[in-house]
Amino acid sequence: MNEYKVTTYSEEETLAVAQNIESEKFPNMIITLNGDLGSGKTVFTKGLAHAMGIDSVTSPTFNIVKEYEGELPLYHMDLYRVENNIDNLGLEEYFTKGGIVVIEWADMIKEYLPKERLDVKIKIVDENTRVLIFIPHGEKYEQLCEAAL
Repeated sequence: MNEYKVTTYSEEETLAVAQNIESEKFPNMIITLNGDLGSGKTVFTKGLAHAMGIDSVTSPTFNIVKEYEGELPLYHMDLYRVENNIDNLGLEEYFTKGGIVVIEWADMIKEYLPKERLDVKIKIVDENTRVLIFIPHGEKYEQLCEAAL
């Protein structure tokens, strides 16, 4: 399985990487984001959303899922506070609603995730520097990484 590493040295560069990913978007695209608090998961989501014509993204900390209307619908999930209680949330139905799903703290629901998806791990190097590791699962995501990174 290929891994693609991108190092960014500012929030602007992280936004730009996410905007490149958006340029390759397709319906039912699933992106998982994992990284420590403050690593830039919401920044990445904002970059993606901005490129879709959505400018008001905030961390959905208390909502679990926030829905935005753009070129495609954007479903932004934050599972930080979920704790194994996701059977009743109906998260899986978002995977086939024709939009783009971005899942922060996706490790919480690993067993529910579709096989085909793009995993993004964000590692903090220092105050401004991040290493983004893209792990595509499936041919479509492999092509997306080849084209966008």
